[in-house]
Amino acid sequence: MPSHLSKQDATAGPVRRDPYEVLAISRNSSDQEIKSAYRKMALKYHPDKNSNDPEAADMFKEVTFSYNILSDPDKRRQYDSAGFEAVELESQELELDLSSLGAVNTMFAALFSKLGVPIKTTVSATVLEEALNGVVDIHPLPLGLPICRKVEKQCAHFYSVTITEEEARDGFVCRVQSSDKSKFKLLYFDQEESGGLSLALQEDSAKTGKVTSAGMYFLCFPVYRLDHTVNSIAAAKDADAAFFKKLDGFQPYEITELKAGTHVFAVYGDNFFKSASYSIEALCAAPFMEEKANLRAVEAEILAKRAEISKFETEYREVLAQFTEMSSRYAQEMQAIDEFLRQRNEIHASYTTAPPMKRSSNKRRNKGSIRETKEDAQVRDKKPSTRDRPKKKKWFNIHLKVDKRKPC
Repeated sequence: MPSHLSKQDATAGPVRRDPYEVLAISRNSSDQEIKSAYRKMALKYHPDKNSNDPEAADMFKEVTFSYNILSDPDKRRQYDSAGFEAVELESQELELDLSSLGAVNTMFAALFSKLGVPIKTTVSATVLEEALNGVVDIHPLPLGLPICRKVEKQCAHFYSVTITEEEARDGFVCRVQSSDKSKFKLLYFDQEESGGLSLALQEDSAKTGKVTSAGMYFLCFPVYRLDHTVNSIAAAKDADAAFFKKLDGFQPYEITELKAGTHVFAVYGDNFFKSASYSIEALCAAPFMEEKANLRAVEAEILAKRAEISKFETEYREVLAQFTEMSSRYAQEMQAIDEFLRQRNEIHASYTTAPPMKRSSNKRRNKGSIRETKEDAQVRDKKPSTRDRPKKKKWFNIHLKVDKRKPC
């Protein structure tokens, strides 16, 4: 079994506990078991419920950190093989509870989201606790009848859907969309023996054309979801990674089919400042047999393409490294050629008995002649002042000599 304590942790920082130990689960736990354990512990140690307890705050961070490792298949595989040292700590992404953020932090989060930075948010602890205690209002959602409503930010509307055995075999779909592109989450809850509700599935809304939408598809075969926030930080640092890691978030739903009976869904308002307008619809998949076949086929092609892109990335990186090496060599060879030609010209110029030309004297002479030329031009252009001009005699100031001795 590999050691799960990094050298840095052992010498410089606090000891990190095994994520499996933190979440109190076994090493062969399924994704659904990991999520359930995380949500229960996150609800227990959430800052909203333990505002004056620093130990609970540290525990909440540790639980979240552990979940971020085990919920990602690649990071979980890396940790299982080599411990914390194999996990890229800088790429750990925390989920934000907007209800616990202040106004300033909420504004910053909204700004980054507006700039296109994917920000993972979590459902408010208040909503989860009310659902777990069974004190939420649940409205019936008839099959095939859309309902349009508006939910306040960080609040949820709960709906119950009842399906028969035949409808469960045919498949069931629940979809939500918002024409004003509001952000929301579609939630599915398991019913506890105590009568409460525990969060089992969560699907964030995504822009699809002129609307935002989210859906859950229980079609009795594996259906996949695409998480756009997976590897978002790594993709932001590497432009090529944005392409090669695009399908990393293409993962199967934990639940593929529903049993006959009543099921509870919820729409959670995930806007930063305003309420979210939406329409929710529950459908039996029986009339959509062609769509089921097409969905299954296209998702199989996406999986094949993901494997193909993974191989292509290796080839691309190798060719890119060769291109970078060749570009560097090109610049070096060009510089070497220019240096050889310069030396050759100097050797050619050395075949002479004439004294070398003094460039500095020529420069001075040129500067002197330029200065003289400028001075001559200034003299020519200089106009005489009014004092230097000779005074012109006016016609009425003509001096007339008159001989006074001669009578007129």
